[in-house]
Amino acid sequence: MDDDIKNEIRKVALQNAYEHEGKTQDKIVLSKILGTKPEFRSKVKEIIGDISEIVSFVNQLSFDEQKKEIEENFPDILKPKEKIEEREGLPPLQGAEQGKVVTRFPPEPNGYPHIGHAKAAIINSEYAKMYGGKCILRMDDTNPEAERMEYHAAIKVGLDWLGVKFDVVKSTSDDMEFFYEKGMELINSGKAYVCTCKRETISQNRKERKACKCSFRDIKQNNQGWEKMFEKYKPGEAIVRFRGDMKADNAVMRDPVLFRIIDEKHYTLGEKYRVWPSYDLAVAIEDSKDGITHAFRSKEFELRKDLINAILDELGMRKPYQDFFSRLEFKGMPISKRILKPLIEEGKVSWYDDPRLPTLEALRRRGIKAEAIKKFILSLGLTKANTLAPFDALEAFNRKFVDADSIRLFMVSKPKKLKVSNLPFSSIEIPNHPVNDMGKRKIEIDENILICGDDAQNITEGTQVRLLGLGNVEINKVGDELEGNFIEDGKTSNIQKIQWVPQKAAHEIKLLVPNQLFIDEQFNENSLEELEVYTEPHYLKLKEGEEIQFVRFGYCRKDSQNQAIFTHK
Repeated sequence: MDDDIKNEIRKVALQNAYEHEGKTQDKIVLSKILGTKPEFRSKVKEIIGDISEIVSFVNQLSFDEQKKEIEENFPDILKPKEKIEEREGLPPLQGAEQGKVVTRFPPEPNGYPHIGHAKAAIINSEYAKMYGGKCILRMDDTNPEAERMEYHAAIKVGLDWLGVKFDVVKSTSDDMEFFYEKGMELINSGKAYVCTCKRETISQNRKERKACKCSFRDIKQNNQGWEKMFEKYKPGEAIVRFRGDMKADNAVMRDPVLFRIIDEKHYTLGEKYRVWPSYDLAVAIEDSKDGITHAFRSKEFELRKDLINAILDELGMRKPYQDFFSRLEFKGMPISKRILKPLIEEGKVSWYDDPRLPTLEALRRRGIKAEAIKKFILSLGLTKANTLAPFDALEAFNRKFVDADSIRLFMVSKPKKLKVSNLPFSSIEIPNHPVNDMGKRKIEIDENILICGDDAQNITEGTQVRLLGLGNVEINKVGDELEGNFIEDGKTSNIQKIQWVPQKAAHEIKLLVPNQLFIDEQFNENSLEELEVYTEPHYLKLKEGEEIQFVRFGYCRKDSQNQAIFTHK
């Protein structure tokens, strides 16, 4: 094997061991190598032997020896990771008056809510609280082709989980008759017209900044066209366009669509309407009608600010203050429905709650706390700079919330049997948390103990190991099974410390370990590991959804009686 690759494997093994009390595992190193060197996916059989050899060697080094080699050969490992700066609250709002601020969160129910939705909802609700004002939840449901009750319900569930509270809950479609009234007002003032050109012609004219022939129709003809949209015209045969400026540098202003025909059944209104307002018209009118003082949206809508103001000016309606913030995504975890939907359809991810995804359902199932998401988002503020955050930035906030309440349990993988003679007791009590008072659990034991296979590799005859919470064992036989004698008052320093579970009561579970979903825009085939592990019987007494710290492994969430999901280190 190439020396550079061996060097990379050694670096990864040392880093992982250094971060996890001096021990690493073949699978973890393999996953990380394939993540950084995807070209080796076809050569797994060739490199797995070298990985095992290097991992075994690294695990035999003392912690101090590992650190010394890192300092000499891989000093970048010890550099502190970039931290997200924590702030207290959001920056002041322009023109805000105490008690008079009204914000809104207007999600479209066309998909499952994700971290980007969380950012918008939290910023709007926090500003309303900050100024003693109101926040409105407005379902932007005026595109029946894409919207479903399933998504509407998922958004409500996600917002409830986040703890975001709203003073008013409504749907944009509640005001359809008002949109029609304002549409006719624009037509009758000459600021809107009915266009029957083909889509290709409209697109070409907009590119060439050329006025459409339909724009020369008089008000009477436009009123006739408007009436035909409700009964005669088919979808795509006619739209209503705003009379903007076809010469404008901002392409949004080149006579954009205000109304279009959609003959799809609406998820709450059925077939009551077929002429639907565009996003630009609906958001402009709704924000003004609902008394919104400060309208926030992600920065891809910034070019639409001029259009929204122009529509409200022509209608003589009040204009809210508009501001914009960057979209929020995690590296390797896209939020686009265009990318996520095919992954589900092709079976590459199980559903929208798959723990590799950035949806709210997936983050909750993975063990990310709503409070951590809120703190993380508020720490980012209102920047317009692209926010493509590493997932460990959110993990850092989450760790503060889960550490204090996570019960500590032992867990072993690739188990090896250790037969311990001379045990002076048949049960022990172990604290559920090393610092906080979370009670104790009783573990029934006999001479048959299971230990982790990776730990067993490093045990030799005649040495002592310390079974955490139990005591020392002097090993007198190694092989497929190990044997040893319990030692009273054994040494505690310079000794291998390992976790264990009683064989007779060990509970087998599947442990899902989510990794980065995309690497260099390519789907990572190794983005979900499934480990078969054994844990203490106390696991069965925990509630579903409870957070656990498996000792020397990391935080995990109980997904079911037979499955847990790795949250993070």
